Amino acid sequence: MYPMVASTKQLIYGVKFKSLKVIPDERGRLMEILRSDDPDFDRFGQVYLTTGYPGAVKAWHFHRKQTDHFCVVSGMMKVVLYDARDDSETHGVINEFFMGEHNPSFLKIPPFVYHGFKTISEHEALLINIPTEVYDYNEPDEHRVPPHDGSVPYDWHRKDG
Repeated sequence: MYPMVASTKQLIYGVKFKSLKVIPDERGRLMEILRSDDPDFDRFGQVYLTTGYPGAVKAWHFHRKQTDHFCVVSGMMKVVLYDARDDSETHGVINEFFMGEHNPSFLKIPPFVYHGFKTISEHEALLINIPTEVYDYNEPDEHRVPPHDGSVPYDWHRKDG
C-alpha cells in the first residue's frame, strides 16, 4: 500500500487529496476523476495529458492564477508539492503523493504552490490534468525553477530504507 503523504502528515493549505473509486466489471473499468458537482471543482479551463518516462523528473513550477487537478491513470508517479507562500499557515511544508494505477487518486494543487513529479514505475506514466485556466501561449502562467538546484528544499533521489 502506498502512503498518501510520506514526508508530513500536514497537507499544504488549499491542497486536496482523495482516493478514487474504481468500478470494475467483466468489460473493463470505470473511474470518475472530477465532476462539476464535486466540492473540489472550481471551474473548467481545459484537459490535457502529460507523461513521464521512468526515472524522469519534471519540476518545479507554480501558477499565479491556475489551480491544477492531477490524476495519474497509468504507471506510478511521485508528485511533490512545496509551499513557498510567505503568508501561508503551511509555509515551508513539503508533501509527497504516490499516485497511479496502484493508488488511484485525485490531487488539487492551488496557485502559488510549487509542484513536480517523478515517474517511479518501470514504464511511462500518464497524468491527466484538469486546470481551471486555458493555457495562454502568449503569456503562460508557468513560473519555473530547476529541479535539482536547491531552490526548492527537496531531493528527488529514491529514499531506500
